[in-house]
Amino acid sequence: MKAKARSRRASASRKAVGAAVLSALLTLSASAIAKKSDREQPMNYTAKSTEAFNAPNTISTLTGSVRITQGTLLITGNVAKIHVDADTQIARVVVTGNPAHIQQLDENNNLMTGDALTLDYDNINGIAILTTNAVVHQKGRGEFHGDKLTYNTDTSLITGESAGNGMVSGMFLPKVKPGAAAKPATPPATAPAPAHSSSAPAQDNH
Repeated sequence: MKAKARSRRASASRKAVGAAVLSALLTLSASAIAKKSDREQPMNYTAKSTEAFNAPNTISTLTGSVRITQGTLLITGNVAKIHVDADTQIARVVVTGNPAHIQQLDENNNLMTGDALTLDYDNINGIAILTTNAVVHQKGRGEFHGDKLTYNTDTSLITGESAGNGMVSGMFLPKVKPGAAAKPATPPATAPAPAHSSSAPAQDNH
């Protein structure tokens, strides 16, 4: 019995290791907080077809060339499901696409963009979960890649996860110093101009 118990524990441990993820907590500048007024704006959408409900505890489905806007927030994809909670608030927007896309301006009008196969956006708490081939770009700050990226628009915290032997990767851009001149681009090398032969006729000395 003890051997079986150890075996079960070892098996559970192997499963835990197999399901383990590599995580990175990447905190960006506080100035990257998304526009606070966005969630106070109406949410508009366009799609090829829709089954929409404006009632408590319902899910509206948008299909085909989906485009959802709310203030500076833009979400696009192939299929979107809009979840309305018991208080008739838009609680979640779940989008699939190739890719599903989200973008939003922060309070300094810097653009954040995110792409993944699936996007789960918590509209109440301002949290976007991007899953499968996920990438988040922040203008002037950096970019992040992983199997799953969770971006909190209120705190600018990104949590990255990568399953198996995969890796989370990111890049922080250096702060541009005031008055720093951009380095001039190096002109491409040009081939020397071919020598031109004279068009004058050869003189006959005879």
